[in-house]
Amino acid sequence: MAIEGAPHFGFTEQQLAALPTVYRTDLFKGQVVVVTGAGSGFGLAIACLFARLGADLAISGRNEQRLSKAKTFLEGFGGRVHSQIFNIRDHEACAAFIGETWREYGRLDVLVNNAGGQFPQAAIDFKPKGWTAVIDNNLNGTWFMMQAAARQWVEQKAHGNIINIAADVWRGMPGIAHTAAARAGVIYAAKSVAVEWAPYGIRVNCIAPGCLETSGFAHYPTEGAKTYLEANPMRRTGDAWDVAEACAYLGAASGKFITGEVLTIDGGQQLWGDPWPMGRPDYFKVGQE
Repeated sequence: MAIEGAPHFGFTEQQLAALPTVYRTDLFKGQVVVVTGAGSGFGLAIACLFARLGADLAISGRNEQRLSKAKTFLEGFGGRVHSQIFNIRDHEACAAFIGETWREYGRLDVLVNNAGGQFPQAAIDFKPKGWTAVIDNNLNGTWFMMQAAARQWVEQKAHGNIINIAADVWRGMPGIAHTAAARAGVIYAAKSVAVEWAPYGIRVNCIAPGCLETSGFAHYPTEGAKTYLEANPMRRTGDAWDVAEACAYLGAASGKFITGEVLTIDGGQQLWGDPWPMGRPDYFKVGQE
């Protein structure tokens, strides 16, 4: 089900500013939230909700124009917004960004690791460069941010909260096997350090979106996008706001006794779905001779 009035399967800034939310407007007042990949898609929706709920933000991305536009938009909600262009594949840049956030605000409450990316392709055709790029973006980059934040929290003797945007990997992800491998790595790294870092008061959780409408939908083959509408028993897609509100739930006191968990937002896809980002091969189509 397409979102009425949404360009390229994403929300406009005007829509993000007006979408209803179950949360009170001062829920994160006085808190600082980092959101990576905040220039568009999930990241912009997540940052927008935290801004609307009173948080000060530190946002990052790789596209200067998009991030600058996002910064201006987010500042319109009244909070402070620190932004920086860098690639999360660079562990030194990740550590520097977290350090700058502490210097700018004197605290960090929630880290949302949203930055990442992938492309649909048959796994047999992956080139080493393509495979490595997706693993670096989605697994290594997320890990560098997690570790940098945790080290600062330990050094500052402060509690922390990490939320990783992963993926609905439970049935595998044919057509994007590289991101399935990376996101599964994120999930189990998070489960591992949720135990290791519990003594420091650091919670670590993941959100696993299924077939949700974002601007990224526009770059998928039409035949692939069509399978997303059939990928869960609700027979529709979710949207970026579903992910944003899940982040607020885990980031607030509502999630205070949740760590090492994966919140799956997929309309039941893990139980029933059959998404194919590249389009469903004839071999797997029902009714083929």
